Amino acid sequence: MPLSPPAPRHHLHSRDIALRGYRRDDGLFDIEAHMTDTKTHASTYFDGSVRPIGAPLHDMWLRFTLDHDREIIACEAAMDATPYEICPRVAPNFAALVGLRIEGGFIRRAMERVGGGAGCTHLRELLQQLGTVTFQTFYSAGLMKDDPATLAGQRPPLLNSCFAWDEHGAMIRDRFPQWHTAPA
Repeated sequence: MPLSPPAPRHHLHSRDIALRGYRRDDGLFDIEAHMTDTKTHASTYFDGSVRPIGAPLHDMWLRFTLDHDREIIACEAAMDATPYEICPRVAPNFAALVGLRIEGGFIRRAMERVGGGAGCTHLRELLQQLGTVTFQTFYSAGLMKDDPATLAGQRPPLLNSCFAWDEHGAMIRDRFPQWHTAPA
């Protein structure tokens, strides 16, 4: 069901994010994000130059290369458009994510490496989405399963990751009773 009809309004800003998961020919996986911000009006940079209508304010890329254990073995960032000349200098810092595994606690550990001035707000915003696209990609590749028979008593990989997978909820009670706990 879509959102309710909006009040009369004027479009000012767009952020477009595309996320893709790939199995590489060498058996590794690339998880890639591309984010662009554009305005429906011309805007002026702090130095007085003008960004025309539709020209990207942000045009940024982030790619994880992962092994079969969801460990990041390479991470590359690129910034094709930024509001400040200095911004692209932070892109190499995202290589610090190498060695992290996409699993519970990933975002916290990533922030320890690229949080604050060590990173970029916009690239960091993509990390959560890259994590969930990793899971979807690994499910598509058959490397992750949430079938009770296949898991045979193993902890479900998405347990406590959202409302549907809450250990106190009906879905866990019905599909994975050994992992269900009664609500407090």
